[in-house]
Amino acid sequence: MSTRQEQMEAFGRFLDVLDELREKCPWDRKQTNESLRPNTIEEVYELCDALINDDDTNICKELGDVLLHVAFYAKIASEKGQFDMKDVCDRLCDKLIFRHPHVFGTVEVENATQVSENWEQLKLREKGGNKRVLSGVPSGLPSIVKAYRIQEKARNVGFEWDDAQGAWDKLLEEIEELKAELDSNNHDLAEAELGDLLFATINVARMNGLSPDNALERTNQKFIRRFNYVEEGAIAQGRNLKEMTLEEMDALWDEAKSKGM
Repeated sequence: MSTRQEQMEAFGRFLDVLDELREKCPWDRKQTNESLRPNTIEEVYELCDALINDDDTNICKELGDVLLHVAFYAKIASEKGQFDMKDVCDRLCDKLIFRHPHVFGTVEVENATQVSENWEQLKLREKGGNKRVLSGVPSGLPSIVKAYRIQEKARNVGFEWDDAQGAWDKLLEEIEELKAELDSNNHDLAEAELGDLLFATINVARMNGLSPDNALERTNQKFIRRFNYVEEGAIAQGRNLKEMTLEEMDALWDEAKSKGM
């Protein structure tokens, strides 16, 4: 692995390359915060794909793409005289030191849960105690991730079941309530109960140390692999899926499953 000096030199080289691109490349010159934002979102999702697949090669590549966007926003801000990459790094370091008094101060903690609880309390202190607990949850987060973060933040101020059994009981209750509304053919209330059920499911996952977002994405990928196998099986038979019965498709699905797909 590289030394700290080599890492700093590489980072400096990267900033030099970005400066030159911003000056000489027509595409880079015209970029703004607004024009880069959609690409930033795409790059973050591509990094998440590489992470869920545990693909080290692409993780390294996508981290570079995300870093490019971080530095690009700082570059644009520096041209406006607002802040630069040094300010970004300094503010980040200051925040990390302030929110880790168990590392850089005299506070003692016993586990990661206490660290997380202290983190939320310290965030509130940064705004003079006037910041709302849930105000730090970005409105644009995907719903599953947002629900998880809402529950984490509520837990960190003591709004939490005494144990995971309470969350599990709530999940079973929500299943019954959803079924009752579906049986009554009440679409609006059924949708509301479905939301409650999903929220309760995420809570059970969180309290048992599981990531609902990772779990669902793994199931998405598994479904894609198996469904592609079914489709390829149909093509091999000179047919399309619409010409197959559900039983025939199920047989191919079971083949894919038996092969560990």
